[in-house]
Amino acid sequence: MKRATVVLADDHAIVLDGLRRILEPEFELVATAADGRTLVEEVLRHRPDVAVVDVSMPLLNGLDALRQVKKTGAPTKFVFLTGSPEAAVATQAFRSGAHGYVLKESASDELMTAIRCALQDQTYITPRIANEVLKNLMHGAGTEQSPVLTAREREVLQLLAEGRNAKEIAVILNLSPRTIEFHRQNLSEKTGLRTIAELSRYAARHGLVPESVAPNTDPS
Repeated sequence: MKRATVVLADDHAIVLDGLRRILEPEFELVATAADGRTLVEEVLRHRPDVAVVDVSMPLLNGLDALRQVKKTGAPTKFVFLTGSPEAAVATQAFRSGAHGYVLKESASDELMTAIRCALQDQTYITPRIANEVLKNLMHGAGTEQSPVLTAREREVLQLLAEGRNAKEIAVILNLSPRTIEFHRQNLSEKTGLRTIAELSRYAARHGLVPESVAPNTDPS
């Protein structure tokens, strides 16, 4: 019987190694990724049955990686394995099309259960936050929808929060520095935030980057 295929994405090598040992006896691991952009590339290249993904990853967070993959029509199911217990972040994940949300503090059996559920087109929510997430999904709560940022604005915001300047972001996104500055201006106008430190804290609150990544000063 053919084994289900899996892509793993986490920016910590030790986590990837641990996940490999847990999953390989039952699933076929076809690729790993240490950032969100590589994750999207690997998913589109291999079209795995499941992607096990961290929410907070460099270059592109897991939520936006999921959204990009969904736009292509790729059938891969996303299961998030994350340290973030925030129900609002989990709510965003399910509204974006995730099939599972597991905390890294959970036992490995829980991750295996989440993957098996995803393969059957079912959803799994870690019990610690399940009630709150379900309430959010039922009543339309749990995410801040205003101001609404475009996908490109979220990308620029994350990269700014990671401490990258306009020229670096332009290279990553294959855009001109002038276009990046245009997006940054739009971000400031929509959020009412002017400095990189303020925008970084905003990005952390919305799950685009972990609190530890956001810089306190503007990049040069």
